[in-house]
Amino acid sequence: MHRGKTSFGMLKRVRRSRRVRPVLPPRSAFAGFGFPREVIVLAVRWYLRYGLSYRDVEELLVERGVQVDHVSIYRWVQRFTPLLIDAARPRRHATGDRWFVDETYVKVAGQWVYLYRAIDQFGQVIDVLVSQKRDLAATRRFFTHALEHGPRPSEISTDQAPAYPRVVAELLPAVCHVLEQYANNPIESDHGRLKSRLQPMRGLKRLRSTRVISAGLAFIQNLRRGHYDLGMDDIDPRHRLPAAFAEPALAI
Repeated sequence: MHRGKTSFGMLKRVRRSRRVRPVLPPRSAFAGFGFPREVIVLAVRWYLRYGLSYRDVEELLVERGVQVDHVSIYRWVQRFTPLLIDAARPRRHATGDRWFVDETYVKVAGQWVYLYRAIDQFGQVIDVLVSQKRDLAATRRFFTHALEHGPRPSEISTDQAPAYPRVVAELLPAVCHVLEQYANNPIESDHGRLKSRLQPMRGLKRLRSTRVISAGLAFIQNLRRGHYDLGMDDIDPRHRLPAAFAEPALAI
């Protein structure tokens, strides 16, 4: 009799241990930040879109009744910009078959560093790379990562820096490599738009944050130019960027 009770008790414990735990929804990336997702996304979009510093964004939020420190806004930009870019990637248009590649300079913590950039014939920013050196390794790294974004180009225009012909011949031997003096004007003009946006940021302090911000500025530029299937076609064009920017936020 005692054994029967013991066996029954053990059976109950076995049955209890086999209960299937409920599947919980994935934890939001915004959890634990103490502010609604809409506020964080708004702050990140303002910073990347307009000529604002972190303190400017802080002041604008205070005017709307949101008390947040500019250091928190910096952390939001660093944390959520890469996540938003990754979430939007499946909706990005394929790159064109003509690339314009060049590097420019940005100052980080008082030191000049190189910013490699490429756009296609439609003005889509294909990729960016921040590098402390302008050499063969950096050029190869840039092209290798840029080629992950879509089909390979049939034509590439660059300046006459020695690294470009070597890397293009190595990675894209069949491509038409254009080295004429004015063929690269589209990317050089695009550098000017980038520089005008970086100027109000009151100096970049860290290499890592420069990488995040340069990628975020390219993301915003592509959104504004319609290179993502985001935002509603029938919406007021003035509201299309906020709508497009908010969509990937729902996925993280």
